[in-house]
Amino acid sequence: MLNQYPLWKYILLIVVLLVSSIYALPNLYGEDPAVQIGHRTKSLTAEDKLVIEQTIQAKNLELKSAELSQGHVLARFNDTESQLIAAEALKQALGKQYLIALNLAPATPEWLRALNAAPMYLGLDLRGGVHFLMEVDMVAAIKRLEESLLSDMRTTLRDEKIRYRGVRRDDHGLHISFRDLDNLQQAAEKLPRIYRELEFTEDEDKLIINAKLTEDAVRNEKKSALQQNIITLRNRVNELGVAEPVIQQQGSSRIVVQLPGIQDTAGAKKILGATATLEFRLASGTRADWLEAERTGRAPLNSILYHERDGSPVLLNRRVIVTGDQIVDAASTFDSQKGTPAVTVRLNGKGANKMGETTRENIGNPMGVVFIENKIETKKVGDTITKHRTTTKEVINVATIQGQFSSRFQITGLESQEARDLALLLRAGSLRAPVEIIEERTVGPSLGRDNIEKGFRSVIIGFCLVLVFMTVYYRGFGVIANVALTANLIIIIAVLSMLQATLTLPGIAGIVLTVGMAVDANVLIFERIKEEIRNGNSPQASIHAGYEKAFSTITDANVTTLLAAIVLFTLGTGPVKGFAITLSIGILTSMFTAIVGTRAVVNLLYGNREIKKLSI
Repeated sequence: MLNQYPLWKYILLIVVLLVSSIYALPNLYGEDPAVQIGHRTKSLTAEDKLVIEQTIQAKNLELKSAELSQGHVLARFNDTESQLIAAEALKQALGKQYLIALNLAPATPEWLRALNAAPMYLGLDLRGGVHFLMEVDMVAAIKRLEESLLSDMRTTLRDEKIRYRGVRRDDHGLHISFRDLDNLQQAAEKLPRIYRELEFTEDEDKLIINAKLTEDAVRNEKKSALQQNIITLRNRVNELGVAEPVIQQQGSSRIVVQLPGIQDTAGAKKILGATATLEFRLASGTRADWLEAERTGRAPLNSILYHERDGSPVLLNRRVIVTGDQIVDAASTFDSQKGTPAVTVRLNGKGANKMGETTRENIGNPMGVVFIENKIETKKVGDTITKHRTTTKEVINVATIQGQFSSRFQITGLESQEARDLALLLRAGSLRAPVEIIEERTVGPSLGRDNIEKGFRSVIIGFCLVLVFMTVYYRGFGVIANVALTANLIIIIAVLSMLQATLTLPGIAGIVLTVGMAVDANVLIFERIKEEIRNGNSPQASIHAGYEKAFSTITDANVTTLLAAIVLFTLGTGPVKGFAITLSIGILTSMFTAIVGTRAVVNLLYGNREIKKLSI
C-alpha cells in the first residue's frame, strides 16, 4: 500500500502557506512614531499637506514621510522625540480647528499595503492607554422621557382648551388632576390617541388620570439611550483627537471605551462623563422681583428661581426656548467687543425658528443661558460606599436682547478653559442619559512595551521547547511535526492580521496554549503509527492506519475545546474574548496543519517508495 496525495491538495497547501506568509509579514516591520492631522469640519487637501510639511521642516525635524488619506494627513518620524516636538508645533501653527493626534503607524512597505496586508492591532495592555467601562443610568433616561411627555401634555391640554388643575410625576408615573368630570372625560378621550407610548387609567372619584410608560416604550427608550450615548461618546473621542479608539456596547446598559495613547485619565473622564447641556429661557420680572423671590424662597407662577455664578438670584420663565440637543455646532472664541472668552453657537432649523420668533417678540427683554451638569459622586464612610447624583444648574449669562437673531449667536461670561470644554461638549452632543465610570484601567507605554517583550518571549520559549521535545522523541516524524507547527503559527498570525483583530495579553496566552495543543494531534497520530508497527503491519500500512484511526479522536478533542472557546467568547468580556478568539483560530489551524499538512509531507517523503523502517 502506497500513501499518495492528489496534486490539488499539494497546490492548496502551497497557496495557503504563501498567502499566510504574505499577510503575516507586516507584523515584522514594526511601527513608526507618527502625528495624525485632521480638521473638525472638512477634509484636508494637498495644500494643507504642504503647509504641514513646511511647519515641520521649520522646526528642523527629519520627516520620514507624509501621507494624505481619507481627508487626514499622517506624518511619520524616526523617533518619538521628533514626533512630540512636531505635534506641539502643529498645534500652535494650525489652530484649534485642527485635530492633532499622536499615533503609531504601521511601517508596512507599499507593495504589501497594495495587497491590503496590515499588521494586527495591539490592545491597551500592549500599547498603553486608558480603558473605561461605563454604566448608563437607565432610571435617569426614563425620568427624562417622562418629564418630556409631562411638558408635552401641558401644551396639548392648553391647545385643546381642556382645563386641568395640575400635572406631576413620581416614581409611579404621571398624574393629571382636574377640577371637574367633564374635563377629565375630554382628556381621557384625547390623550390616549396622541400619546400611544403611555397607558392611561382614570380615577373619577379623585378626578385624576394616571399614566405610565408601556413596556415597549421603556425598552425602546433604554435602547435609544444606549445607542445615543455611544454616538455622543464617539463624537467626544473624535474631538479629543484619539487615534484608533474602541467604543462598543457591552450587555444591555454598559459601554466600553478604550483610548490608546491617552495618559491624562482625569481629563478624559471629565470630557467623557460630562452630561453638560444648555437651556435658553427668557427672564421674568425685574431685579427687585428676583431679590424678593430669593428672600421668600418662592417663585411667581410660571417662573423658576436660579442663581448666577456669583450667587445673585435670577427668575427665568418655565418655558424653554432652545435646549442643547438643538445645537449643531459650537466653537470657543473671544467676544469682539470685550475681548473675553466666549462660545459661538449655531442652531439647527427647528431651534433657529424658535429662537428667531422669541427674540423678535422680546427685543429689550433679558434672556438667560442655564448651564446644567449631572454628576455622580462617590463617598466612602468606613466600609460603606454610597453613590448619589447631583445636578448643578447655574445661569452663566443674562443678556438683553438687542435685536432678532436665530441660528448663530455668542455665549459670554466664561473662563478660557471653560469655554473650550463647553464648546467641545456642545459640538459632540449631550449624553441622553448620565453615565458612571465603574471600571478604569491605565496602562503606560513602557509597561505596554514590556508586555510585548515578555509575551513574545513566552511564545518563543514554548515554541522552542516543543520543537526540541518532538525532535528528540519522534525523530524524523518530530521534525515534520515541527514544520507543521511553524506553519500553524504563521497561519494564526495571518488570520488575525486579515481579520484586523486586536491582540492583547490574553490573546498571546491563547497563542502559547495553541502552540502546546497543536502537537497533540501529531502525538496521537504518531503513537497510533508506532502501535500499528508493533502489531506487525508494514510502514506504509501503519502510516495509513495511523492517520485514519486517529482522525475521530483528534476531531472529538478539538471540537470540545472549540465549543468551550465559543462559550468563553459569547459570555466573556474584552480580555476573555481576546483569549477565546486566538484559541478558536489556533484550534482550527492546528487541525489543518496536523492532519493535512503533516500527511502531505509524510506522503511526499515516504509515499512513493518501499520502506522497511520509519524514523519515529
